Amino acid sequence: MKSLKDLESIRQKTLDGLNMRKDRAGTRIVVGMATCGIAAGARPVLLKAVEEVQTRRLSDVIVTQTGCIGMCRLEPMVEVFKPGEDKVTYVHMTPELMSQVIAEHIVNDHVVTEHTIGAVKE
Repeated sequence: MKSLKDLESIRQKTLDGLNMRKDRAGTRIVVGMATCGIAAGARPVLLKAVEEVQTRRLSDVIVTQTGCIGMCRLEPMVEVFKPGEDKVTYVHMTPELMSQVIAEHIVNDHVVTEHTIGAVKE
């Protein structure tokens, strides 16, 4: 970096990269991977999501992770963002439920309502 112009160029490339991830077309599956999520079993859920997406060759689906989603008692949690639709939050996820969510919600567009945040009774 030799000048302010170089610094601005680096800044713009970084912002473009961040916007590319945020504005990406297609479906995003976001797994909560904060300490509470990991302790509740989020890592196998994340791995199952990645495996299912690869096995089914879902090129328009990205699996990513985030920190705390905010309701530790409902972990592991998974959020599904489909273009043009409201976010769906699944709670108390397991690898088996992740497979079901991908088959029914991601592939066949049927939300697995009984495992969403509004349907779970504690």
